[in-house]
Amino acid sequence: MTQSHPRISKAVIPAAGLGTRFLPATKATPKEMLPVVDKPAIQYVVEEAVSAGLDDVLMITGRNKRPLEDHFDRNYELESALQKKGDASRLAKVQESSDLATMHYVRQGDPKGLGHAVLCAAPHVGHEPFAVLLGDDLIDPRDPLLQRMIEVQEQHGGSVIALMEVAPEQIHLYGCAAVETTADGDVVKVTGLVEKPDPADAPSHYAVIGRYVLDPHVFDILRRTEPGRGGEIQLTDALQQLAQDEKVGGPVHGVVFKGRRYDTGDRGDYLRAIVRLACEREDLGPDFRTWLRSYVAEEMQQS
Repeated sequence: MTQSHPRISKAVIPAAGLGTRFLPATKATPKEMLPVVDKPAIQYVVEEAVSAGLDDVLMITGRNKRPLEDHFDRNYELESALQKKGDASRLAKVQESSDLATMHYVRQGDPKGLGHAVLCAAPHVGHEPFAVLLGDDLIDPRDPLLQRMIEVQEQHGGSVIALMEVAPEQIHLYGCAAVETTADGDVVKVTGLVEKPDPADAPSHYAVIGRYVLDPHVFDILRRTEPGRGGEIQLTDALQQLAQDEKVGGPVHGVVFKGRRYDTGDRGDYLRAIVRLACEREDLGPDFRTWLRSYVAEEMQQS
């Protein structure tokens, strides 16, 4: 018989990073507000949380992140101007972001790492399981990863992390999980975690990507976690403790994701994400794909 666990209702989105890889664009603009086609990256993440049934969203922000709050707030002057023009289409797009979810904000203060950012959510989350979504990973809405993770957490309790198999030479860029198979083909049991290991020391090719469903016991562990790699409090270190001792906060499982993921944390991948999403848009795709084929053909001829 399937065990019942508390229903998840809250999502936490850490968004306090400085975005140094995108300087100078992020000198005055939060990296989360960089557009992916015609929506800021952060809106895709909030929409994903809402699609999974999580409409109580806490955003962990920092200095110079006020535009994030403004984007999800009402802009009465702009709405009034669009209404007077009779531009119902653009008015709906403007209002969409402010009607998505119940948004809350807390400042991280000192940038002490992802683990510290998650710990800042403790007063809001309380003693409930919750989801964490990182803004650098955009998951295609046709591949409901977060919904699947919530299902696994409701079945097994504890925590659930998203995993993706990567090439051995790329594993040093990610947290890496040691795993055991389960009866479910897309679910593994996580027995250990290592933050950005050397390829020779990696326990598997399963990389941790930016989606988590966490048991609230993780907060107690994070309060005791010393700074790790990079001098930061690593969420991976806390999850490692949970994986080693199920009595603390239940087991740690992983959902192996094989769907469409767009990495916007790297400049090259950010550009590729824009191209892929633009090609798939009904309103932009046909003309854009035609131009792209022509451009690629010209470049091949010149080379």
